[in-house]
Amino acid sequence: MNNNNEITLSEGKKIYFASDNHLGAPTYEMSLPREQKFVAWLDEIKKDAAAIFLLGDLFDFWFEYKTVVPKGFTRTLGKLAEISDSGIPIYYFVGNHDLWMTDYFKTEFRIPVFHKPQEFKLNNKTFFIGHGDGLGPGDKGYKRMKKVFTNPFFKWLFRWLHPDIGMRIAQYLSVKNKLISGDGDAKFLGEENEWLVQYSKKKLDEKHRDFFIFGHRHLPLEINLTNTSKYINLGDWIGYYTYGVFDGEKMELKKY
Repeated sequence: MNNNNEITLSEGKKIYFASDNHLGAPTYEMSLPREQKFVAWLDEIKKDAAAIFLLGDLFDFWFEYKTVVPKGFTRTLGKLAEISDSGIPIYYFVGNHDLWMTDYFKTEFRIPVFHKPQEFKLNNKTFFIGHGDGLGPGDKGYKRMKKVFTNPFFKWLFRWLHPDIGMRIAQYLSVKNKLISGDGDAKFLGEENEWLVQYSKKKLDEKHRDFFIFGHRHLPLEINLTNTSKYINLGDWIGYYTYGVFDGEKMELKKY
């Protein structure tokens, strides 16, 4: 873990976490009120935020061509630029709906983009943070699909499609394909069947972490793995509008 992954909070400051906005789904018009709500939240937390972690699937689909980015989401992108320019660091973890994010956030907003889980030390508490897709046992169908989608040759082929055609195909699949959309993730499966819980417990065997923070499941969850380690799933900004906040000692889920 390098120094860039360490944050010490000054008095009154907090660290915020959010995931799974799926902006653009199922249509731009229907997601607009959710986007406005999310931007209002960002505007509120900037007054005491020491850092903001976005754990993926901010967009229902995202693809960066050489010189083109998807149309829309102006309010969100503008607010992220404003917050980053003010000196508040933002960290982005790629989800299963924005697998093809590359360097746009880094070059335009100075927001680092992570494609794999990362460990952070926040006020001397150890956090293991990621989106959560494809981790743990099971989910074999999605894991196979992810290998195809992240294959450089497949990405090269997709880039040759006209953006209007490529975006239309991708948006259709993003909503209709259950392997991508995660429609089967709506219910708590029981601790022994929650793949991310099992994954977190296995990581604990390697090394102690105080908190495991994930998105992807769309369910707000807080599960004690041991007396000193907790798994938290952030929920989503579709039905729950939940987010995580760490005040330097306590990490909890809240609803906006």
